[in-house]
Amino acid sequence: MRSVDTIRFKRLDSNPDLPLPARATEQAAGYDVRSAEADFVLEPGDIRLVGTGLVLEMPPHLECQVRPRSGLAVRHGVTLPNTPGTIDPDYRGEVKVPLINLGREPVSIARGERVAQLVFARFETPTVELVEAVEATTRGGDGFGSTGRG
Repeated sequence: MRSVDTIRFKRLDSNPDLPLPARATEQAAGYDVRSAEADFVLEPGDIRLVGTGLVLEMPPHLECQVRPRSGLAVRHGVTLPNTPGTIDPDYRGEVKVPLINLGREPVSIARGERVAQLVFARFETPTVELVEAVEATTRGGDGFGSTGRG
């Protein structure tokens, strides 16, 4: 059995009122992360970079994917404009979440509200090589719906 990696978090704010990112259920893949900012309103069409007050440190073979929370998306139209966002293992700045309101009404976001989820994934770093030709396939360059519907 593979050992479990450790993700380390540092608080930027000395006020420990916000919990560390955590999974809502035992089998949840994502760790909910919360807004560390004062309460604000996200108007329809607005994009705002929301600070979490946290810096993370993870092993060099992991990335952190920042994904929307389905409840915010379905109930209010609030999602992430660059989903999933990627945090590389060598980044040591504050974890920030870009929120966009695609809904029709303003949405209030309170300090401590869960605004995104963090999903950790292993990644590969293959060698990149320039070649004169690539191997042909039956599909070729057909894409964007070329395999049909249904």
